[in-house]
Amino acid sequence: MARQLPEAGHDAAGAIIVFDGVCVLCNGWVRFLLKHDRRGRYRFAAMQGEAGQRLLAAHGLDPHDPSSFLLIEGGQSWRDTDAIRRVVTGLGGVWRIGHALVLLPRPLRDALYRPVARNRYRLFGVTTCHVPDAAERRRFID
Repeated sequence: MARQLPEAGHDAAGAIIVFDGVCVLCNGWVRFLLKHDRRGRYRFAAMQGEAGQRLLAAHGLDPHDPSSFLLIEGGQSWRDTDAIRRVVTGLGGVWRIGHALVLLPRPLRDALYRPVARNRYRLFGVTTCHVPDAAERRRFID
């Protein structure tokens, strides 16, 4: 039975992170969040999947050439360093220190982020998409 895909901009089941399923760095980020998101707040959609591509397109990102990090939560979306900051602070506890990223102006933060995002395969390599175990499976879309 196929999982129902979330509607664009709608996140009744919690926050959704669209990630690059073949990027080593991105898969490491997902594993980090699975470990530290004890409340299970975040769900994941690989940008290579149907849901991920639809969500990227619905939020103004090219699903065939994504170079941006996307978080969808509460009917809103955040990109790049705004999304990263929101995800990290959403973990609660000591991770709230991630809010300090607002001290750097967004253009500067994103200027540092963009080259990493554009060159992620060359810098970190390519892998197979993280395969969730039985306990993690409910957190993945597609």
